Order: sequence, then C-alpha cells, then structure tokens
Amino acid sequence: MNTVSDTIEKTKDVHEVVNSEKDKLKNKIPLKGMTLDELREYFIKTGEHRFRGEQVFKWMYSDLVVNYDEMLNIPKSLRSRLNNETILTTLKTTDTEQSSSTGTKKFIFETEERNKIESVIIPEKSRLAQDGQTRNRTTLCISTQVGCPLDCKFCATGLMGYKKNLTPGEIFDQYLLAARDYGKEKLTNIVYMGMGEPLLNFNATVKTLKIFAEELTTGVSLKKITVSTAGIAPKIKELADSGMKVKLAFSLHSCFEDTRNKIMPINKKYSLKENIEALKYYYRKTNTRITFEYVMLKNVNDRDEDINALAKLCSQMPSKINIIPFNSLQHMNPSGYAAELTPTPKHRIEEFAQRLREKNITVMVRNTQGDDISAACGQLAVKFK
Repeated sequence: MNTVSDTIEKTKDVHEVVNSEKDKLKNKIPLKGMTLDELREYFIKTGEHRFRGEQVFKWMYSDLVVNYDEMLNIPKSLRSRLNNETILTTLKTTDTEQSSSTGTKKFIFETEERNKIESVIIPEKSRLAQDGQTRNRTTLCISTQVGCPLDCKFCATGLMGYKKNLTPGEIFDQYLLAARDYGKEKLTNIVYMGMGEPLLNFNATVKTLKIFAEELTTGVSLKKITVSTAGIAPKIKELADSGMKVKLAFSLHSCFEDTRNKIMPINKKYSLKENIEALKYYYRKTNTRITFEYVMLKNVNDRDEDINALAKLCSQMPSKINIIPFNSLQHMNPSGYAAELTPTPKHRIEEFAQRLREKNITVMVRNTQGDDISAACGQLAVKFK
C-alpha cells in the first residue's frame, strides 16, 4: 500500500522530470522562425556548409516537416545533433471544430508555455474572379498574439485580454499544422486577422512574411497574403518600407474620430487622421490598394452620414470596402459598451452597400461563416489558464 509520503515522493519525481525537460527546451535554439539568411549563418557558425541552411529551410517551410528524421538529404549525425540542440516545432494541435453548414474549420493550438490560440480555415467556393472566371478560394486566418491588448468593443479577442506576442515560429506553425491537416494545395490565401494586432508584433510578423516571400517556400505567395491592422500608424509606414509587398486591411469601422475612440480605444493614441496619412504612404510605396474593414453596428456606424464619410475617404486613395456583419460576443459574456452593441439588420447592410456602389466604390459584403462554432470574424477567443 502506498503511503502519503510515497505519493509525495512520486509527485516530486514527476515534477523534477517535467522541470528537467523545460530546462532542456530553454537551452535549445528555435530554428523555426529563422529566415533563410539566418539559417545559412547558423549552419556556418556551427561548422556546417552554408547550403545546409537552404536544405533545412525548404524542409521546414515548403515541405512542412515536423521531424528531423523526415529531412532525408541531411546526414543522420547532423539530424541527431539538430534534434538535441534545436527546436523544430513550436505548437501542437489540441482541438479542431468544423462548421456543418459552411465547412469553416477552427484549430486550437497550444504553445510550449501552454498558451492557447485559434486559427480558422474559411473555404469559399465558386468565387467570381477579376477575369470573369470562377475560382475556389480557401483562406487561413492566423493569429499573431495570445489575446489582444487593444480592447476593440466588437471583438471577442479584445475582451479576453492580452498574454504575449507569438514568436515567428509560432506564427508560421499555424500555417504548417493547418496545411498538413487540410491539405497544403487547398490553402490559397492567408490573412493575418486572427487573435492580436500584427503590427504590435511587428518584427515577428515581418519575419514570417520574409519566409513566405522566399522562392524556396512553395505554397502561398506574398500576393495572396493580407495583413490587418486596427491602426498603428508608424508601423504601417514601417511595413511599407520593409519591402514586403502584401495587401493591407485597415480596420476602419467608422470615419468619425469620436466614434472610433468609443469602439476602438487605440484611436486615442493613433488618430484616424494620422492613420489615413500612413495608409496613403503605404499605397504610394507599394502601389497596393487599401482594404477598409467595416463591421456594421446598429445606430453606431450604419447611418447616412457614415455612407457620405466613407465615400469621401475612399476618394482619397485607391481602396475597397469589406462590409462585415457584426457577430455575437455572447460566448464571452460581454459587459459595458460591448454588451450594448447589436448587428445592423441585413436589409440595411444591403442598402448601405448599394448606396456606396452608386458612388463608384468597390464594396464586398462578407458572408458570415463559422459563427456556429464561434469562429466567425471577431469571435476568436480562448480563456487564459
């Protein structure tokens, strides 16, 4: 029969093993998230040939391997050393959920520190392309932070608070694990629109863009990637100067400073006026049309004066508007102003969009997908432990 002291000793042994493994991980070098130049430099410094960096880069980011033993053109002795000295995978999948009505699929991933994040695959079938042909598009929405510090009142992630920035490896591994699960060839687009503000995790976000930009990385190219921001004006300009020519989606939601202050507190630090100047700079630098994201909120931003203000804004730069129905936040038990927000009725959304089109503005009304699994736009959130 085990005594209490025996149980305590066994528990201590388990904790010692766990802590020992954590210490080993702390001393390991994370290869996932390194750019091609960084990998080349790493292998040169460790006495290996420069081309080993290119080989490992391709295995990690194009072939999407999760084990060094899969890197068949790497010598066994080097694979063994890499396994002992470096980290190849940064996330694990803890759960998935798929919408029975739309096929939207949500992934819950866990970091080494047991932080949980969500990513979503959104399939769109028979979408009309610019050449008049129909296309199937499947978009992966990835996260850049655990939670979000911005506290936008219409967003579940903002309501959950903020824990930490994700590493470049953790950002990329969302794509890797989703692509391995769903089929790499099926994923056509990536949007940095999941949990968090990408431009507040600027260096990690740009690093992953550099990885996707390399010729050795097959799959989704930069021209199929969109970075979303709630409005970090200096970083919008810095992204323009980075050389990473991606589509930029600006979370607008109102053309009036006082309204944005109320629903998006970040506007008090970086005003809409400042952000508009940054967006103009981004367009001039990249020649890329700006997308304005616009969540429709009843009696908040769906008035006639909002239509006129949007038309005036869109006349200042090449742009388009994505109108998004407001999705329920009830799974987060919101309080205060967030609890007062309600969706604009569908008929008003259609009228709103049509009146903008009559002013020669390109408008897309996004269909809600994944709200039955709390995976629709603005619904991503997990509870901190």
